[in-house]
Amino acid sequence: MIELGLEGKRALVTGAAVGIGRAVAVWLANAGCDVALADKDTDALEHACAEVAATGRKAHAIAVDLRDEPGAEHLIDDAIAALGDLDIAVNNVGSLGGREPAAFVDQDAGYLHDVVTQNLFVTSWCCRAEARAMIASHTAGVIVNVSSGETTRPALDLAAYGAAKAAINHLTQTLAAELGPHGIRVNAVAPGTTLTPTVREALSDEYVARLVESIPLRRMNEPDDLARLVVALASDLGRGVTGQLVLSDNGAHLSRNRPSR
Repeated sequence: MIELGLEGKRALVTGAAVGIGRAVAVWLANAGCDVALADKDTDALEHACAEVAATGRKAHAIAVDLRDEPGAEHLIDDAIAALGDLDIAVNNVGSLGGREPAAFVDQDAGYLHDVVTQNLFVTSWCCRAEARAMIASHTAGVIVNVSSGETTRPALDLAAYGAAKAAINHLTQTLAAELGPHGIRVNAVAPGTTLTPTVREALSDEYVARLVESIPLRRMNEPDDLARLVVALASDLGRGVTGQLVLSDNGAHLSRNRPSR
C-alpha cells in the first residue's frame, strides 16, 4: 500500500465553499487531513464543512472576505487556533471580476483593480501569512496556489485575469526558492475550463460541446481533477516537487483551435 503521508496533517483551503475549493477540501480530508475551509459564502461554506466532516476528519469553517489585506492574517490565526498548526495551504480564491469577458481596451480601471486584487493580491497576502506561520512553527509545509490554464496562451477577453494569474506563477517560483531552505514547498496548479456550478450556468451546451472537441482528451475538467493533483503535490508523492506550475487541462493548452464564445 502506498502511504501519502497526509494522515493527521492540518490543511487550509481558501475559496472552499464550492467548486474546485470544495473538492480539494474533501479530497484532503479523505486523505487524512483535518481541514479549515475559508470562504465569504457562509451558506455554501456550511454545506462544504458538513461534507468534510462526513469523512471523519475535523472541519472548521472560517467566514472571511480576503479582499482586504488584514483578512489573510486573521484567517491564518483562526485556522491555527482551530487545528493546532498548519501543514498545508491551498490558495484557491480567484475571480474573473464579476463581469462579462471583454476586450482589454474596454476594461476600466475599477475592473482591472478588482481582478488583480482578487487574484494576485489575495494570493500574495495568503502566501505571506501562511509562510510566516510555517516558519515560526518550524513546519516543513506545502503551499499550493491555484493558477489558470489561461496563463499558457493568450487570454482573449480575459487579459487582466490571465496576467494576474501569470503573476501568481512567477510568485510561486520565487517563493519556492525563498522558502525552500525552511523545508517549505510551493507549487501552482492550473486547471483548464472546469465544470463548476458557476461555469455550467455561464456556458451554453453548444459552446461546451465545441470546447470539448478542441481538447485532445475530449473531456472537460471536473473539480475532482484538480483536487487529485493537489493531494498528490501536498503528499509524499510530491516531496521533490517545488516551484512548478502543473497543468490539469486534459491537454487544452496543446490546442490551437479553442472556440470563441
